[in-house]
Amino acid sequence: MWNAAYYLMVFNCVFYWLYSVPRVSSFKLKQEVNFHGGEVPEDSFILGQLESCVHTLSLMFVPVSFHIASHYRVMFSSSAAISDLFLLFFIPFLLQLYASTIGALWWVTKNEYQLQSIRFVNGAVALVVVVVCLEIRVVFHSFGRYIHVPPPLNYLLVTITMLGGAAAAGSYALGMVSDAFSSLVFTALAVTVSAAGAIVVGFPILFLPLPSVAGYCLARFFTKKSLSSYSAFVVLGSLMVAWFMMHNYWDLNIWIAGMSLKSFCKLIVGSVLLAMAVPGLAVLPPQFSFLTEAGLIGHAFLLCYIENNFFNYSNVYYYGMDEDVMYPSYMVVMTTFAGLAIVRRLSVDRRIGSKAVWVLICLYSAKLSMLFMASKAVLWVSAVLLLAVSPPLLLYKDKSKSSASKMKPFQGYAHAGVVALSVWFCRETIFEALQWWYGRPPSDGLLLGSCILLTGLACIPIVALHFSHVMAAKRYLVLVIATGLLFIVMQPPIPLAWTYHSDLIKSARQSADDISIYGFMASKPTWPSWLLIAAILLTLAGVTSVIPISYIVELRTFYAIAVGIALGIYISAEYFLQAAILHALIIVTMVCTSVFVIFTHLPSTSSTKFLPWMFALIVALFPVTYLLEGQVRINKAWLGEIVAEEDNKIATLLAVEGARTSLLGLYAAIFMLIALEIKFELASLIREKFAERGGLRHSQSGESSSAMVPPRLRFMKQRRASTMPTFTIKRMAAEGAWMPAVGNVATVMCFAICLILNVHLTGGSNRAIFFLAPVLLLLNQDSDFFAGFGDKQRYFPVSVAISIYLVSTSVYSIWEDVWHGNTGWGVDIGGPDWIFAVKNLALLVLTFPSHILFNRFVWSYTKQADSWPLLTIPLNLPPVIMTDIIKIKILGLLGVIYSLAQYLISRQQYLSGLKYI
Repeated sequence: MWNAAYYLMVFNCVFYWLYSVPRVSSFKLKQEVNFHGGEVPEDSFILGQLESCVHTLSLMFVPVSFHIASHYRVMFSSSAAISDLFLLFFIPFLLQLYASTIGALWWVTKNEYQLQSIRFVNGAVALVVVVVCLEIRVVFHSFGRYIHVPPPLNYLLVTITMLGGAAAAGSYALGMVSDAFSSLVFTALAVTVSAAGAIVVGFPILFLPLPSVAGYCLARFFTKKSLSSYSAFVVLGSLMVAWFMMHNYWDLNIWIAGMSLKSFCKLIVGSVLLAMAVPGLAVLPPQFSFLTEAGLIGHAFLLCYIENNFFNYSNVYYYGMDEDVMYPSYMVVMTTFAGLAIVRRLSVDRRIGSKAVWVLICLYSAKLSMLFMASKAVLWVSAVLLLAVSPPLLLYKDKSKSSASKMKPFQGYAHAGVVALSVWFCRETIFEALQWWYGRPPSDGLLLGSCILLTGLACIPIVALHFSHVMAAKRYLVLVIATGLLFIVMQPPIPLAWTYHSDLIKSARQSADDISIYGFMASKPTWPSWLLIAAILLTLAGVTSVIPISYIVELRTFYAIAVGIALGIYISAEYFLQAAILHALIIVTMVCTSVFVIFTHLPSTSSTKFLPWMFALIVALFPVTYLLEGQVRINKAWLGEIVAEEDNKIATLLAVEGARTSLLGLYAAIFMLIALEIKFELASLIREKFAERGGLRHSQSGESSSAMVPPRLRFMKQRRASTMPTFTIKRMAAEGAWMPAVGNVATVMCFAICLILNVHLTGGSNRAIFFLAPVLLLLNQDSDFFAGFGDKQRYFPVSVAISIYLVSTSVYSIWEDVWHGNTGWGVDIGGPDWIFAVKNLALLVLTFPSHILFNRFVWSYTKQADSWPLLTIPLNLPPVIMTDIIKIKILGLLGVIYSLAQYLISRQQYLSGLKYI
C-alpha cells in the first residue's frame, strides 16, 4: 500500500505523545518530587535520557526509512514522490518541536532560551518544507480545480495562504504572540492570509474586504478575546462557506448518500456554522454554558446524520450513472474519538455540564455501531439505548465525592421504565441483528426473549451502583435476566395479541423463496415450553425468596404442587404425547418428587412423617409406569379390531423401547435429585452439630456478648430462628432417621438405572462406568444397609463398583465369545474353544490381587506392607499384553495404577507420621 508509511507515522506520533512525553514515575513519592523550586528531578522520570533519545530518533526516522525500503525504486521518480520523503520526516519533527513545550527535549537542554531558539529556527525551516511539499503533494494534485488563479500567481498566493496560516498558528501555539508588536504582526498576517485565500478560491474582488475583515476579527479574538469580533468572524465565515458551496456545487444535479447535493451543502454549511460558533460560546461566562452545550449537541446530531447517510449509502447517482464509493471506516473512528476528546477537554475545563457530557458521549459512541451492523437505524437505536442505559454511570455523580451518588427509589423505577421503553422502541433493529446472526428471521419467542434479556442487562448498572444494598432489586433482576434467557433457549409460541408485526418484520418472514428452498416443514407443538419456563421461574422465585415459601407452609405446599404439575405436563406432552393414560402417572410422579424435594429442604412440623411414604410412592410408581407404558401401546396396536401389519408391529416395538428408555432416564434423574438433596441436608445437619458443640464451649462469652445486643434486635433474631424450618439434631435422631436410608435407596436405584441405560444406549460401554461410579459417592451411613459405612469409606463404593462391573462384563464377554461364536481376536489363536476361555479367565484372575488389596486399603485407609502393592504390579502385565478382551486390559491397567497409588499414599502416610515422633 502506497500510504502505509503515513499510517505508521500517525501511529508513531500518537504513541509518542502518549508514552514518550516526560512523566513522573508512580514509584516516586509526592514529597520526593516537589522540591528544587518546583523543578522535577531527572531521576523521577519514567524514561531516562537514552530512552528519550531513542524514542525521538524512532519518531523521526522510522516512517521515512520504512517508505524508502518499500519504494526505493520510485522514490525519486517525481516531485510528489520526493515530497513524500520530506513530509514523512518533517511532520514528526514538527510534532517533536511542539512537544518540547511540555518538556519533550529535556534530555537535550533545560535552558528555556536555548529551547526557544531551537523551536524557532528548526520550526521555521520545517514549516516551509512541509508547506511546499503539501502544495505539491495535496493541494495542486487533488484540489487544483478549486484554484481560480492562473499561474504563476496561483503558486504565489497558495504559498502565502498556507505558509502564512501555518506561521500564524505555530507562533500562537508556541506562545510567541504576547506583546503589542507581535499582536500587530499576527493580525496583519491573518488579514493577508484571508485575502489571499479568498482570491485563490475565486471570491469576487468586489467583496474582497469581507474575508479581510473576517481574518481581522479572528485575530482580534485570539489577541483580545473579543466576543463581538468572534461573532463577526462567524457570520462572515459562514457567508463565505455558503458562497463557496453555491459557487461550486449548487447547480450540479447529483444525488449523494441518498440525498441531493443541495441538501448536503445545506448540512455542511450548518455544521461549519456550529463548529465555528462553539469556540466563541465556550469563552462565555458560566451562566451561558447552555449555549455551548446546545451548539455541541446540534453539531453532534448533524455529524451523526451526515455520517449515517454516507456510511449506509455507498453509491453516487450522477445523470443516470452509478459509481460505487465508500465512506471509509477510519473516518467514523477518527471523528468519534476526536469528538470524545473534545468533550472530555471541555468537561475538565468545566465549560459544559454533566448532562451535555452524557448526551455527547452517547451520540459519539453510538456512531461506532455502524461499523458492526449495516442498518439505517442502528445509529439512532444505539444512541437511544445508550441514553437510556448510561444515566446511572454518567449522571448521578456527587461533585464532592468520587463515588456515584445513590438514586432514589422512584428514580430507579423511572430509569428502569425508560430502559424497557427504549428496548421496545428498538425492536426492529434487534430483529435485524438476530436475522443477521442466525441467517433467518427469528421467531417471536426469540425476539421477545432478546428484548427481555437486553432490558435486564441494561438495568444492571442501576442495581449494581445504586441499589446494591436492596436484595429485592437483585432478585427481580435475576428473574428478568433468567426469563429472557429462557425465552431465547425455549422460543415458546407467542400469542398473536402479544406480537408486533411491522412492515419490516412481515417482509422478512413472508418470503416466497422459503418454501421453494426449504420445502414444507412439519411444525412441532411448542406450547409445553411455557410450562417448563413457568417451572424454572417458579424455582428461581422460590430460591431467591421472591415467593416467601420459607415461612408459609400452605404457600409452600401449593408451590410444590404447581411446580410438579408444570413439569409433569411438560414431560408428558413433550416426550409421551401418544401414551395418554400415562400422563396421570407421570404428573403424580413429578408432583410427589417436587413435594419431597421441597419439604426435605424446607421441612414443616409434619413433613418428616409423610415424606418416607411419598418416596415409597415414587418407587412404586416406577415399575408400574414402566410396564404400563409398553402394555398400553401393544394392546392398542395388536388387540384392536384389526390386527396390525408386521411393519406396524415393528414400529410399535421401537416406540415402546424408546419410550421406556425415556422413562428410565426420567426416573434416574428423579432419584439423582432426591439423593443429592438428602446428601446436602445431611451435610448441613453435621455442620449444625459441630456448630452446637462450638456454641456450648463459648456459652459464657456468648452470654456476655448477647447482653450488649439491644432487646428488640435480640427478640427479632429469636423469632426468626424459631420460624426457620430446619431440622435440629434431636429431631434428626427422633424423626429424621429415615433420610440416610432413603438417600441410599435413591442412590442405588439411580446407579442401577444408569447401568441399564448404558446397556440400551451404548451397548455396555467400558468408559461409562468411570462416569457412573461417582454416583455412589452419594451413599450415606445408616442403621440398616450401610451400618459400618463412614466418612473414611466414602470412596470404597466407587472403586469396588468399577472393579465388579469390569470383572462381570469380562466374564460375560468370554461366555459370549465361546458360546455364540463371536470370538473377535480369538480367531487368531484357534477359534471359540475352551483354550480361549481358560486363557482369558486365567488372565482375568491375575488382576484380582491388585484390586482386592486396593479396595481393602480404600475401606480401611490404614497403612499396609509396602511390598504387597509392588509385588502385584507384575501380575497385571500379562493381562495387559496377552488378553483378547479389552475389558481385561483395562483391569490390568487399573491394577497397575491402583498398586502405585496405594504405595504412594502409604508412603506419604508413613512420612507424615514420622513428623509427630
